[in-house]
Amino acid sequence: MLPATARLRRSQDFTLVMRRGRRAGRPRLVVHALRRDPSASGSYESPRVPDGQSSGNETGVESARERSDSSPTLGAAEHPRVGFVVSKAVGNAVRRHRVARQLRHLMRQRLAALPAGTLVVVRALPPAAAATSDELARDLDKALRRLRLPNPRDAAWGGGDSPGGSPSTDPV
Repeated sequence: MLPATARLRRSQDFTLVMRRGRRAGRPRLVVHALRRDPSASGSYESPRVPDGQSSGNETGVESARERSDSSPTLGAAEHPRVGFVVSKAVGNAVRRHRVARQLRHLMRQRLAALPAGTLVVVRALPPAAAATSDELARDLDKALRRLRLPNPRDAAWGGGDSPGGSPSTDPV
């Protein structure tokens, strides 16, 4: 089980990552990620509206919905956080929960390599139901590398062996 500080739990956080984050697709899963903007003091802000253009909010008062969309749960800037989406297309409840458990276990091993404040959503695709843990680990590692999420200076990530335990020889 992932610690509470490492989990995405609010639907607004999932929506924020899925809409504003980058994504990398693999045959069995899609990884969406949103990194904290260090210049914006740890916030996950949307692009600024140029002067003279309307932002749709003429009163200058930010609505609760706008505020919740741009500011994930407090404490998010400290730790990377991960959420999982395993739809009914993956299979029945037993298969979905099995895939979710495998993905949670794999992401727990990779949390330390993610930059602080990163929000990640791992979305399982139907082929994930028949995949082994090693296959899911390979897809997850390739997707994370494609998003350039692991810190390249982290010796635990990519010194030949992938964190999943098997060497990765496939090109990214």
